[in-house]
Amino acid sequence: MKAPKELRLLPWSGPEGKPCYLNTDDKAGYMSRLADNIEAAQLGTAAELLEQASETLDDENADPEELRRLARELTGALRDVHRVATSRGHLLAASDPHRS
Repeated sequence: MKAPKELRLLPWSGPEGKPCYLNTDDKAGYMSRLADNIEAAQLGTAAELLEQASETLDDENADPEELRRLARELTGALRDVHRVATSRGHLLAASDPHRS
C-alpha cells in the first residue's frame, strides 16, 4: 500500500462524506480517467457559476431567494474546486523527488 500522500484524492466523497482515494500508478486506467473527467466537469461548473454570480450580483433587483440559491451552488463548487486543488497538490508533491 502506498503512503497516504501518494494516493489520489478522488473528486467525490464516500459514505458519510469521507474522502475517497485511488491507489494506482495507471494514469490511463478507467478510475483515473473517470476522476479526470469529473474534475474537469467540476471546474467547468465552477467557471459557469462565477460568471452567473457576477451577473447576479450586478443586478440590484436580484431576488434574495436567488442569491441564497447562488450562494449554496457556489459553496458546493468551491468545495469541489478545493478538493481538486488538494488532490493535484498531493500528486505534485508525491511526484517531486526533491520534496520530503
